[in-house]
Amino acid sequence: MFETLSYSALQHYWWILVAVLWAVLIFMMFVLWWQAIYNRLWQNEKERSLILNAIWKHHKLTFSVLVTFGWAVFASFPVFYATSFGWAYLVWMAILFFMIVQAVAYEYRTKKNNFLGKKTYDAFLWLNWFFVPLLLWVAVATFFTWSNFVIETTNLVNTNASHHVISTWTTPFYGLEALWNTNQWAFITNIALGLAVALLVQILALLYVIHHVDNKNITDNAVESLKIKSVAFLVVFLTFVFKIMTIKWYSYDADWIISMESYKYLHNLLDSWITFALFVWWVVLVLLGIWLWIFAKSRNWFWFTGLGTVLVVISLFVLAGFNNTAFYPSSDLQSSLTIANASSSYYTLIAMSYVSLMLPFVIAYIVWAWKVIASKPMKYTDLSKELETY
Repeated sequence: MFETLSYSALQHYWWILVAVLWAVLIFMMFVLWWQAIYNRLWQNEKERSLILNAIWKHHKLTFSVLVTFGWAVFASFPVFYATSFGWAYLVWMAILFFMIVQAVAYEYRTKKNNFLGKKTYDAFLWLNWFFVPLLLWVAVATFFTWSNFVIETTNLVNTNASHHVISTWTTPFYGLEALWNTNQWAFITNIALGLAVALLVQILALLYVIHHVDNKNITDNAVESLKIKSVAFLVVFLTFVFKIMTIKWYSYDADWIISMESYKYLHNLLDSWITFALFVWWVVLVLLGIWLWIFAKSRNWFWFTGLGTVLVVISLFVLAGFNNTAFYPSSDLQSSLTIANASSSYYTLIAMSYVSLMLPFVIAYIVWAWKVIASKPMKYTDLSKELETY
């Protein structure tokens, strides 16, 4: 079946798979960073415990998607995996550190006789919320700016080379420099996307609280917070969109020669009606989910915003990788990575494509588990029924 596809078709197939997995992961990230919203919602410890346990019980599903995403990237685009995760390691190690701190904080914050105390663990949760979304999305935003790496494939066969690796980083900051990269005001693009996704995650968390927590006081507070977060999100996201639609960007020809093209992302958007439709529909769905809750007062509009989130992430990945675009641009023009030069071999992609047929079962498991975990709105009485509370 997959043997009949061309190498290029397989590369595009895997890029779409990676986009879908990343989109589902972003949708579920509200589970990890919900604590950004809870101080505005609760008035006593009992209400905070209700919100925390309603959301955090999904965390194992979130990590299942994260592991699947990492496997897909490693299998399909190993050059990108080695370059980003292998060399931009300061930013990724910082992200990993704060996620470990978060898991420890949730595990021990309510345990008896914990020697640090609940307030210390709550402070850890705040540190995780502030740093991880910002660092993660500043790292991902380099798809739309550039990174400081050089690709040299001759190192693999050069016996005189000091190290047999194909990529090297050219700054001592190893990824953190994206926070202050001034090329085409790149740090504005990076931070704008970081803030946009952090706010979108908070909007999803607020909508989930409205959807799944049966408490009028909490719900009323969530609606008020939702209005503020939605306006802030639109401001920073539109800033990001304006920036990427108006810059020169990395394009490659049939000989894989990379050059700069004016309004490249705008051309990508207009050249594909599918991408354009995805991009427009996500805006409609996200705003519809927010607007319908505020005016229609239904708990189910969470799913509209969730679907919109999935669509926008897929459309951003398509913008970044399709239509002869370098998805991981480098400060050294010809070192930039594309889905054509960063992917696994033809035969590896064929073999892994058969493995990818298991992904619908993974998604089906997530849907089934979600339904079991969150089959009805959560009340105070449900806390005593949980096998484990946080």
